[in-house]
Amino acid sequence: MHATHLLLEEPIRMASILEPSKPSFFPAMTKIVGTLGPKSRSVEVISSCLKAGMSVARFDFSWGDKDYHQETLENLKKAVKSTKKLCAVMLDTVGAELQVVNRSETAISLEADALVTLTPDQEKEASSALLPINFDGLSKAVKNGDTIFIGQYLFTGSETTSVWLEVTDVKGEDVVCTVKNSATLAGSLFTLHISQIHIDLPTLTDADKEVISTWGVRNNIDFLSLSYTRHAEDVRQARAYLSKLGDLHQTQIFAKIENIEGLTHFDEILREADGIILSRGNLGIDLPPEKVFLFQKAAVYKCNMAGKPAVVTRVVDSMTDNLRPTRAEATDVANAVLDGSDAILLGAETLRGLYPVETISIVGKICAEAEKVFNQDSYFKKTVKYVGEPMSHLESIASSAVRAAIKVKASVIIVFTSSGRAARLIAKYRPTMPVLSVVIPRLKTNQLRWSFTGAFEARQSLVVRGLFPMLADPRHPAESTSATNESVLKVALDHGKASGVIKSHDRVVICQKVGDASVVKIIELED
Repeated sequence: MHATHLLLEEPIRMASILEPSKPSFFPAMTKIVGTLGPKSRSVEVISSCLKAGMSVARFDFSWGDKDYHQETLENLKKAVKSTKKLCAVMLDTVGAELQVVNRSETAISLEADALVTLTPDQEKEASSALLPINFDGLSKAVKNGDTIFIGQYLFTGSETTSVWLEVTDVKGEDVVCTVKNSATLAGSLFTLHISQIHIDLPTLTDADKEVISTWGVRNNIDFLSLSYTRHAEDVRQARAYLSKLGDLHQTQIFAKIENIEGLTHFDEILREADGIILSRGNLGIDLPPEKVFLFQKAAVYKCNMAGKPAVVTRVVDSMTDNLRPTRAEATDVANAVLDGSDAILLGAETLRGLYPVETISIVGKICAEAEKVFNQDSYFKKTVKYVGEPMSHLESIASSAVRAAIKVKASVIIVFTSSGRAARLIAKYRPTMPVLSVVIPRLKTNQLRWSFTGAFEARQSLVVRGLFPMLADPRHPAESTSATNESVLKVALDHGKASGVIKSHDRVVICQKVGDASVVKIIELED
């Protein structure tokens, strides 16, 4: 993965397109977040997902109870142990999600031009004339002419399972709408989304807090995906809540941008959050279709410059039922990589799709091909210019390490870190080679017991493009003598050789702390 690869600005040789993709230990630099559920919760399937390239497992609490998700997580732990592949855990909150409640679970057929009433009375039976919803403030939030979307299109990509409504009348707490397209709603829950309307519900609900304080604490979650983030204050409140829950003060918060409100306050949200998830399913409803790509490009660029992970969703919807993505979807995945995304998040495709493992594998292959033509030179210059001068000490070291690695065509960059910050900064400059992040555990005490930090930091780098963590032996302190540093380096080099990313006579760039100084050095390996 050297800089000698052709760039998109150059004419692409047709012969290179016909060359078969070469498998490697790291399937792609871009990470894959897989949602675990009915079709992907056995130890065997999860093990195959990890081998195919999944590095973060997402647990979506919009459905399923804590026991169900706990059982899945126990299977994940077994799969991690058997495959020896590290995997992070992401808890996805429900947030201010509106839902139609269909307790009988009978399919509901809606005809174009017919009228349907939305009511907050959840005791009533759902039918083609009446749909109970889980929110009693709808009549106050909408006005005649507003667009309401109901159904599974967000999850399936099929218009026949979703319906567009137009508000025609408000009667007390009920909202009367005209059906714009014929469709059949099947299942027990359908998401309801009102285009460009503020919903007066908390971003972190009491139900979310209960799940986090029990399931989240029990399992030391690495990431909290904060659904329907609308303001920076939402992130601050979530962080204040996590800080009271023991080890969860280390949990990173990823703000999920799903509507116009989140988009409007994007810059402030980015400053507060540890990463961003662009939830294109809901955004595709809140934004005119022709504006979706603009938001994606602008948001990913801002994340890149801030050095915070950008995660893109809804890329291969059709793979929920099909073994291959459409041409448009394959191109969409590649464009997300070329835009600078850190990770691709798979939802229904792995949750209840028929081909979870194949989906992860194909998305990984598309990412790897796109990375080969990613214009790193242009990206590097743009990032250095954006950061400006004078650079901070760490930023200067990180950019120098990447520049040196590209100049000497190093096969890998090895960085020693305890907080993970140095490794993330190196990854921010998008080197063309993998970054092995050697996390040095630190000893800490709460006056009652001693414990090592490091596991959180290692797993949290699994969502950052190009970063591949390994946990060092805790007996080796981070700022130490050259002798202990050399022994940790030998372990890292041996890991790189076993992975196939380092060979004899390769050059390796090493970034480490020696005393108070940060050092970047280049070594050439012997036989």
